[in-house]
Amino acid sequence: MRSTLRLLVLFAFVLLAPAAHAARTILVYGDSLSAGFGIRQDAAWPALLQKRLAERRLDYSVVNASISGETTSGGRSRIAEALARHKPAVVVVALGANDGLRGLPLAGMRDNLAGIVAAAKRAKAQVLLVGMRLPPNYGAYADEFAQSFRTLAQREKTPLVPFLLDGIADQPALFQPDALHPTAAAQPRLLDNVWEGLAPLLK
Repeated sequence: MRSTLRLLVLFAFVLLAPAAHAARTILVYGDSLSAGFGIRQDAAWPALLQKRLAERRLDYSVVNASISGETTSGGRSRIAEALARHKPAVVVVALGANDGLRGLPLAGMRDNLAGIVAAAKRAKAQVLLVGMRLPPNYGAYADEFAQSFRTLAQREKTPLVPFLLDGIADQPALFQPDALHPTAAAQPRLLDNVWEGLAPLLK
C-alpha cells in the first residue's frame, strides 16, 4: 500500500513539475533586423538574447517571430495568432523600419503599432517598443518617423528602446553590402541596446 502511494505521489510530481517550472516566453516581433537577414540564425541578436538569459539563469525562452520585409500592417494582421500560439510574458515590438523606408503614411504606422501593443497588453504580456530612425535625406519625414515611437511609448506607458541601431548606424563596416542589414559582428551591440529596455521587465 505504501509503495503504491509513493508511486502515485511521484507520478503526480512528474506531471505537475514541468508546468510549475515552464519557462516564460519572450516574443521577438520584428522585421529583417531581428530575423537575422543575411547571417546565421544563431548569430542574430534574438539568439544571443537566449544565451544571455541562460547565462544569467533567467527562466525565459525566446521565440523569434520576426519576418524579413514585414511592415507594421503585416505585423498587426498576425499578432493575434502569434499571441495565442506562444502566450508570451513579454513582447518585444521591433517593427516600423520598412514602413519608413517605403515612405508609408506615418499615421497608419502609429495606428498599427498601437494595435499591436494593445493586443499584447490584452493578452497580459509586458511590452517593449523598439524604435528606429531614418537617414537624414528623408527630411522632415525622418523627424516625424522617430518621434512616432516616442509619442506612442509615452501614450501607452510602454518602455522604449529609442534606436535599435544605436552605436552602429554610423559604422559602415558593421553592415552587409546592402548597407541596410547589420553583420554578425554588430549583433552583440543590438542585443545590448534591446537589453537596456528589456532587463527591467524580467522578474
